Amino acid sequence: MSESNSEDLKTYFYNQTLDHFNFNPESFQTFQQRYLISSKYWGGGKSSSPIFVYLGAEASLDFDLPYVGFLSDNAARFNALLVYTEHRYYGESIPMGTEGMALRNASNRGYLNSAQAIADYAEIIIFIKQKFHALNSPVIVIGGSYGGMLASWFRLKYPHIALGALASSAPILDFYDITPSDIYYSIVTKDFREVSETCYQTIKKSWAEIDEVASKPNGLQILSNKFKTCKPLRDSGELKFYLDSMFCNGAQYNEPPRYPVNIICKGIDDGINGNSDSDILSKIFSSVISLRGNKSCYINPPIDDAEISLAWDWQTCSEMVGPIERGNDTMFPPSPLDLKGFLQECKDYYGISARPHWIPTYYGGHDIKLILHNFGSNIIFSNGLRDPYSRSGILENISNTIVAVSTINGSHCLDIQKANATTDPDWLVAQRNTEINIIDGWINKYYHDLLQIKKTSRKMI
Repeated sequence: MSESNSEDLKTYFYNQTLDHFNFNPESFQTFQQRYLISSKYWGGGKSSSPIFVYLGAEASLDFDLPYVGFLSDNAARFNALLVYTEHRYYGESIPMGTEGMALRNASNRGYLNSAQAIADYAEIIIFIKQKFHALNSPVIVIGGSYGGMLASWFRLKYPHIALGALASSAPILDFYDITPSDIYYSIVTKDFREVSETCYQTIKKSWAEIDEVASKPNGLQILSNKFKTCKPLRDSGELKFYLDSMFCNGAQYNEPPRYPVNIICKGIDDGINGNSDSDILSKIFSSVISLRGNKSCYINPPIDDAEISLAWDWQTCSEMVGPIERGNDTMFPPSPLDLKGFLQECKDYYGISARPHWIPTYYGGHDIKLILHNFGSNIIFSNGLRDPYSRSGILENISNTIVAVSTINGSHCLDIQKANATTDPDWLVAQRNTEINIIDGWINKYYHDLLQIKKTSRKMI
């Protein structure tokens, strides 16, 4: 055990099972999985006070903790024990050495999947309940994005462990043949067009302009100079990939008080130094400066972060197959879906055949309303409709206990970020209050049922 950076959190490591679903000799290997606990406001096991568990996703807990505030913001109200779990193969929870070592070995990679991850969380939660003598404490699991998917799946697969789940911005339908593969870029485009028609038109024209300049003698050098790249561009695709990511991230995380889409469009519409007559590429570069601030260089800084995405690259090439295309009606250059090509790339790189239909088979996806209505309960699917991933989530109530809480102006995972009384708009405050009241209702019903069971048990004795 060691103290974390926060005075309220303590860091622990659980001796986790490598393979939960087999009994081969190698399945019994273990690794150290990190989790953090805050008991500052906990009412204790004797009072059956609740346990809020954050399910880590495709990042280190060190990355998530500064942003995730829903648990700590509500700990005092619920007298809750807070637990933050780290996903296997991320952060410090890596079997068999470093991430690179673990994932470059073909045999080791197979242990990185969502089913193993939520089984990890089940083991840790049971261990914590035993350790804290909290066997009757209700558990609420909370996650965002992929972590939100895990939270909803955890409730479905382990209802005896988690009373309920808050699944924030969880695109559980973002899989082949369920949600249209062009929806992401369509929503990004809609977000920008609603802010500024001229901004939308400028971005739409810019891609051809980049290619035209790149085709000229010394064209890549011209682009490198215009966009102040940190290294000479290898091709125009490098620049377009950067801008594509900037626009998409701006829409996905278009949150108060900055609202990146507004910043980008103001930079484009005003141009360099407020000159709206600037050429197209100067306007685009102006948006880069507006969003990123004044830097010595942009686009391709000399930082090798290939290791950071290794684990998620593997997951998207094995079971989390959600290929995206750019349709003809967006502000981006069209790029039709090539699932066959994507699967072949994965096979060439990893030597395995991806399974694009496995997640809907294992957790459900087709006819999701009927399935969840009949077999699910106590899940909140929260979304902000400006989030490009929102259309791959659950946007309407399915039953009295599987509910959708959405906001027109919200962005990706905004509701589980730390509350800010100064900058949070009223609609965000209302969204969080709705979620809190639902969870409160689940817990109160649980206490009522627990009391009735205890009374019945005493009568039987």
